[in-house]
Amino acid sequence: MNPQVELLVDLALKEDIGRGDITTSAVFSGREQAEAAFIAKESGVIAGIELADYIFRQVDENISFTPLLKDGDTVQRGDIIAEVKGSAGSILTAERTTLNFMQRMSGIATKTKRYCDAIAHTNSRLLDTRKTMPGQRYLDKWAVRLGGGKNHRHCLDDMYLIKENHIAVAGGVRQALEKCRDHRTAEGLTGTLIEIEIESGGQLEEVLEAGIADIILLDNMSLKQLRSIVGRVNGACKLEASGNVTIEHISQIAETGVDFISSGSITHSVHALDISLLFE
Repeated sequence: MNPQVELLVDLALKEDIGRGDITTSAVFSGREQAEAAFIAKESGVIAGIELADYIFRQVDENISFTPLLKDGDTVQRGDIIAEVKGSAGSILTAERTTLNFMQRMSGIATKTKRYCDAIAHTNSRLLDTRKTMPGQRYLDKWAVRLGGGKNHRHCLDDMYLIKENHIAVAGGVRQALEKCRDHRTAEGLTGTLIEIEIESGGQLEEVLEAGIADIILLDNMSLKQLRSIVGRVNGACKLEASGNVTIEHISQIAETGVDFISSGSITHSVHALDISLLFE
């Protein structure tokens, strides 16, 4: 398991268990064995099965976790996702932490798939953003991949992304691009992409004349503007559209011909998929 996830799970278990599960200690002798099943209470894309197995083993290495589906599978209401066997007390102790992770990840994967399905008839790809749950970015972005989306930046050292504040400090579009190009060379970051956000046609021309940017970010632009820029750029670099992307109009954005569409809502505005863990 990824070291970041191991730390996160350890923190989550300590947060949830506290000094111990006093209700389970009161009700059970510690000798009871049980079988339980994860059941989907609504349809969607399941994510977090591999993580659930890891969590149960951290609580009790003797628990048997048997997945009946795999991460990324589509589930319908009533589908059994996985079965768990072992100490009844251990199963109950691990229950909430496991469900918290699975439900959020499955919600992200489900929403991502809806967006990806809506643009499947085009060449556009759906990107995520850094608008993730603090501390849970690895899991949020894992869930995006399971839903069919593509990860953008994991953190600030993944690529250069020049926005309006960077342009203001640098003194202009060309200056910002040149500074990033020079920094990339000086630091030996060969292959690291440079992306820049533009707000006008004038800035677009500056970017194209400089010939440095790999990707141009088009934020909150109309469909007419997007189509015009796609035609003007004509494949000279990649184009990413962003800003208030919804399921109702994402297909229209994709049909303008942009290469990527980024959406923060697939990770920051999540409906957790309803999943239950029930004893048999």
